[in-house]
Amino acid sequence: MKFIFIIKEALRKFWKRTHLNQILILLLSLIVLGGLGYFAWLASAANVESLKQGLSQSTVIYDKDGDEASKISANRIEGVAIGNVPDHLKNAIIAIEDHRFMEHKGFDVKGIFRAFFINLTSGKIRAGGSTITQQLTKVALLSPERTYKRKIEEVFLAVEMEKTFTKDEILEMYMNQVYFGSGAWGVQNASRKYFGKDVEQITLSEAAMLAGIINRPSALDPYKNYEAATDRRDIVLGQMEKFGMITKDQYEAAINEHIVLEDKGGDPLEGKYPYYTDAVINEAINRYGFTQDELLTRGYKIYTQMDQNLQSSLERVFHNDSLFPVSGDGTLAQSGSVLLDPSTGGIRALVGGRGEHTFRSYNRATQLTAQPGSVMKPLAVYTPALEAGYKAQSLLKDEQDLSYDGYQPKNYNHQYLGEVPMYKAIEDSLNVPAVWLLNEIGLEKGVESVKKFGLPIQKEDKNLSLALGGTKSGYSPKQMAEAYAVFANGGQRIESHIITKIVGPTGNIEAAAKPKKTRVTDRKTAEQMTAMLLNVVETGTGRNAKVSGHSIAGKTGSTQLSYADITEGTKDQWFVGYTPNLVGAVWLGYDYTDRTHYLKGKSGDTVVPIFQAVMDGALKYVEPVDFETQSINQKLEEQQKKEERSLKEQFNKFDEKMLKEAEKWREKLDKGKGNLKKFEEKLKETLKKLHGE
Repeated sequence: MKFIFIIKEALRKFWKRTHLNQILILLLSLIVLGGLGYFAWLASAANVESLKQGLSQSTVIYDKDGDEASKISANRIEGVAIGNVPDHLKNAIIAIEDHRFMEHKGFDVKGIFRAFFINLTSGKIRAGGSTITQQLTKVALLSPERTYKRKIEEVFLAVEMEKTFTKDEILEMYMNQVYFGSGAWGVQNASRKYFGKDVEQITLSEAAMLAGIINRPSALDPYKNYEAATDRRDIVLGQMEKFGMITKDQYEAAINEHIVLEDKGGDPLEGKYPYYTDAVINEAINRYGFTQDELLTRGYKIYTQMDQNLQSSLERVFHNDSLFPVSGDGTLAQSGSVLLDPSTGGIRALVGGRGEHTFRSYNRATQLTAQPGSVMKPLAVYTPALEAGYKAQSLLKDEQDLSYDGYQPKNYNHQYLGEVPMYKAIEDSLNVPAVWLLNEIGLEKGVESVKKFGLPIQKEDKNLSLALGGTKSGYSPKQMAEAYAVFANGGQRIESHIITKIVGPTGNIEAAAKPKKTRVTDRKTAEQMTAMLLNVVETGTGRNAKVSGHSIAGKTGSTQLSYADITEGTKDQWFVGYTPNLVGAVWLGYDYTDRTHYLKGKSGDTVVPIFQAVMDGALKYVEPVDFETQSINQKLEEQQKKEERSLKEQFNKFDEKMLKEAEKWREKLDKGKGNLKKFEEKLKETLKKLHGE
C-alpha cells in the first residue's frame, strides 16, 4: 500500500509540475477546432448554389449495351411556386417539422441538444433534430444515414445554404421534393394524389394531413392507414394552434372535418418500361441498401441487364387483350412474365401486370407468391430421379388407387394406364406417377433438389404433394425462370439479377452485381431433362408453345380451385420454357380468385398461347442456337428407323441367301433333269433289248 501511495504522489507532482491539464485542454480544443474547420471547409467547398439544378436531375437507367433506357425523376421538376402554396400548408409544415424555421440560420441549437439527449438516453440514434434546411441538405447533398458525422456535415452545409438562399426559396425547394407516400413527390403531386385537387385549393385540415405524412410517408399513407394519418393530422393542428398559426375555432373546425380521399395523381415515373423500372428500384433498395429517396433525388446511373427489344416485345404482348381471358364483370385476368439469359442470370425483360401502372405497385413478375403446380415436377421429382439412376423410359406406376397415408393423388384426365414411361408422364403432366416416383426416391431428395434450384421450402411443404407444386408459399416467374435456367445452362444455376452496377453522381461505382453460381446437377442430367421437356412442346401439354425455327423445352402447370363443385377451372396457370439462350416464365391468374374469377380451360389452351406470343416476339432478337440433345420423340424416331433399317437389311440378306440357294437347287435340278433323261433313254434301250427288238 505504501508503495502505491508513493507512486500516486509522484504522478500527482509530475502532473502539476508539467501542467498536463492545460495541455490536454489545449489538445482537445485544437482537435475540436480542427474538426470544425474541416467541416467548415467541406461546407464552403460544396456547390450549394447548384442545389436547385441538382434536385431536378434524373436517375438514368441503362440497358445491357449501355444505351439509355429510362429515367427516374418522379415529376419533381414540375414543382409549384411558393406563391401558389396556401399559407396554412406552409405553416403546417413549419409547425410540425421545424417551428423555429423563420428564426434560425440553418440549424436549431435547441433541437440538436434535444435530439442528442434522446439519443444518449436510448443508446442509439433515434431522433434527428434536423431543421427543414438540414433535411433539404440531406436529400440534395448527403447520404441519409443517421450518424454523428453526417449530422455535423449537415449543420455546416445548412448554414451555407441559408447564406445562399432566402427562407422562401429553401421552403419552396423542400416542399417540391419531399416524399408524401403513394409515389407522390412534392406538395402539388401529393395534393392531387390524395385529394384530387391542385395544392392551392386544399383546406386547412387537408394541409395538416399532408404535413403530417412527411414524418413517415409509408406508415402514414392515408390510403393504407387512414386512422393513423388522421391522428397525425390532429397533432399537426395542435402544433399550429400552440404556435399561434391558427385560432381555437379554426382548430376545432379542422379537427372535425372528415377528409375524403380522391386519387387524381398520375404515374410518378417519367420514361419507359415502368415495371422494369420498379424492379430496378426494388433491387437497388433490397439488395444494395439504397433508399428510395436517394434513387429519386441523386442522379445515379444504373446499368442493367435489360434488352430493350425484348422488353418492348414483352410489353406489346401484355397490351394485346385478345390473348388474355375475360371475366364476366370486366375484372382483368392478371399476369407476370420474365425473360432471362441462362448463361448470366441477367433479366432481359419483365412485365409485372396488366392495366394501369402505379409507382412501385405489386410486381407479379418478381413479387408473386403463387403455387407452381406441375411446373414443380421436373425440379422436385424428375431431376433427382434421373440422378438416382432412373431413365427417360423407366416405367412408373400410374394406378388409380395409389394412396400414401390418406393422400391419394389423381390425374387431371381421370385416366390411368397402370404403367407409363417417365418421359410420357412428363409429356402428359400425369400426377400419380410423379407422386409415386417421389415416394420411391425419398421425399428428402425432392426437398433438397428444390432447394438447390433456389426455391425456398418451408416445414409445411415437406410432404408428397410437393411433387405437384403443393407448397404453402408460392413462387414468382423470376424464381421459376432462374430455376429452369439450370437445364439450359448445363446444370448450373446463376443468381438472377437486374442491376449490373450503380454509378454515383461523382462517377464512383457504388454497387456492382456479383451473382452467385451453384452447381445444381451434372450436364448429363440436365440434357436428359431437356430431352423430355422438348417432348412437352412437341407433342404434349405445351404443344401450343411452338415457335417456328426454334426448339423450345418447357413445362405447363396449374393449381386447383378450392371449390369442389367447379371441376372445369383452375386458380393459377404457368408455363416455363427455354431455348439454349433464353428462358421465359409466364404466370396467369386473378389477384383474388373466387367463384366468378378463375381460369377456365386447361393451361395448354390459356397460358401456353400467351407464352408462345412472348417467345415468338422475343426470339426474333435472339440468335438461334440448337440444343445439344434431341427430344425423346426424335430419339425414339431415330431408334425406330434404325431398327427398321436393321430389319430390312436382315430381310435383304435373307433374300440374297435364298436366291443363291434357289440358284444352286435349280442347277442341281437341271443337272438332275439331264441325268433323268439319260436314264430314261437308257431304260428305253434296255426295254427294246428285252423285247428283242
